[in-house]
Amino acid sequence: MLIGREKEIAALNEMLISNSSELIAVYGRRRVGKTFLIRECYKENTVFEITGYYRGSMRDQLRNFHSQLKRNSTRINKHQLPRDWFTAFELLESYLDGLRKPGKKVVFIDEFPWLATARSKFLTAFEHFWNTYCTKRNDLVVVICGSAASFMVNRVIRNKGGLHNRITCKIPLKPFNLNETEKFLKSKKIGLTHYDIIQLYMTIGGIPFYLNKIRRGESVVQNIDRLCFENDGDLVNEFHEVFTSLFSNSKAHEKITRVLAKTRKGITRNELLIKCSLGSGGAYSNTLDELIESGFVHQYTSFGKKSRESLYRLSDEYSLFYLKFMEPNLGQGTGTWARLSQKQTYKSWTGSTFESICLKHIQQIKKELGVDKIYSIHSNWCNDKAQIDLLIDRDDRIINLCEMKFYNAPITINKKVYHDIRNKLIQFKDGTKTRKNVFVVTITTFGIVENSYSIELVTNSLTMDCLFIPIQ
Repeated sequence: MLIGREKEIAALNEMLISNSSELIAVYGRRRVGKTFLIRECYKENTVFEITGYYRGSMRDQLRNFHSQLKRNSTRINKHQLPRDWFTAFELLESYLDGLRKPGKKVVFIDEFPWLATARSKFLTAFEHFWNTYCTKRNDLVVVICGSAASFMVNRVIRNKGGLHNRITCKIPLKPFNLNETEKFLKSKKIGLTHYDIIQLYMTIGGIPFYLNKIRRGESVVQNIDRLCFENDGDLVNEFHEVFTSLFSNSKAHEKITRVLAKTRKGITRNELLIKCSLGSGGAYSNTLDELIESGFVHQYTSFGKKSRESLYRLSDEYSLFYLKFMEPNLGQGTGTWARLSQKQTYKSWTGSTFESICLKHIQQIKKELGVDKIYSIHSNWCNDKAQIDLLIDRDDRIINLCEMKFYNAPITINKKVYHDIRNKLIQFKDGTKTRKNVFVVTITTFGIVENSYSIELVTNSLTMDCLFIPIQ
């Protein structure tokens, strides 16, 4: 059963009723559910499906392609193994010509980048197949799907050759948000509180494959212990496997990821370049762009600044959790997380991670504030004396200054917290010279305790429940 993905499903269904052939590119990080989405949406229309072999040779890939065609058509049994990709696609054309099925016919090529082995001319042959055969028909939907972001982004989405401007639908598939995560867990008969779901989300994010490993009847601590700290845990080796499968030069991507993991408040592009000791040319820019396209890194523009002054943060929950807790404690076995989750370092980490989760759910926050219909931009701001992680600058002359706190009970704004937030307000107004009204919004797990400080300071108090609002 498909959970969420309403926007993506609508786009895929639209391709089935168009009056021309369509070329769809679906990409996203490993385990995010790309294959499942396409198979479920197009299970009644798919006439050919092939999945590339990871690190398979050209002959391996051709043999697999030929084998899948033979399963679909006995006529293909008469043909020998194709010697190259041009011949292979000619066989596919012959197979499609023989179909009498009405309506759109879906050709699904999964793990597209793995088929494009060195010197195989796979991409050239595919370009020829699309441009000279598919575009002359009006009843084909060709879906190319891949986890290898460097290939999908640079050689397909930004292709300057035969596929330039040929992609008719681009779907960058993202992890589940909190609402979709809750729905997915409920579909497995797992009923967790919002507080527990957020704790789980902090460690493994909204990756369907990871969430499918959660066991009913186990606490969040037990599940994390089993998956991440037991010697044979399903996610123990996932960090390295993700990077090697996604990126051709994964060492550079991993280096950037490790640097960003140590700078939770964000870092500029030039600062990141210096800390990583990487060349400043196109290779560095491509590496950072690939991490952004894959959802590992988010770019945040500071209030009143230009995009070149943006901050970059590591936003992939699993990567953050692995580098902070898993890697330093590999091999410690059962009970490791039960011990680590009681330490002060965990409590500090939950605070910064909760901020990142709020930033990913900005549309839900705007909806809860009732400003989702008002044009606004969100950003951060800092100077030498204060840092604000989330500002919502609205067209109705209001700026919401958001304070985000994760705690296991309602939060009391005492004298110290009051002066800290007041200082941020003063520093922001003085530093930006804004003429807009600046209202303080708190986003916390269980709300705030009403007292004289909160009444004076806080305009809106939101709880974690608003992050679970469904967004179409």
